[in-house]
Amino acid sequence: MSLLKPGIQTPFHIDFAWWEQNDRDWHVYLRSLLCPEHQQALADLQEGAMIDWVDPQTAEVKPVDGIQHALMSHCALQPDFVTEHTTVVEAVFRNFLVSGNQPMSAADLSKKLNRPAETILRTLTGPRVYRGLRPVTASKPEERADAIAASEA
Repeated sequence: MSLLKPGIQTPFHIDFAWWEQNDRDWHVYLRSLLCPEHQQALADLQEGAMIDWVDPQTAEVKPVDGIQHALMSHCALQPDFVTEHTTVVEAVFRNFLVSGNQPMSAADLSKKLNRPAETILRTLTGPRVYRGLRPVTASKPEERADAIAASEA
């Protein structure tokens, strides 16, 4: 983790390692976000079952969790998945699910969620980590460059 304080343009994402380190069952939480139709249809799907997902912007094929795919392709498109009454943390988390966990800054999220970037940043950089929402950290120089480029785009 950098010693620099994250700013409005700092890219964030869901840090799945946080879920593992904090003994959180990510799949149980994802299942709770499914619409009723998919909760029933995917009740027997094995935890962690992967399927191929095609990124609509880059056409890159990525393996994704089957539950995550149902969320991204159907449940997240429902009008009540994110509403004006959805908490900031929940709205940000759900937005990352919908986007395939592509890094986004508080400024990017502000545009998507119609919430002040400063509020989003303050929430994500407080003393508590919510739902694994953390700044993107990269161990390799090329990964850091990619994260910086994504935040400047």
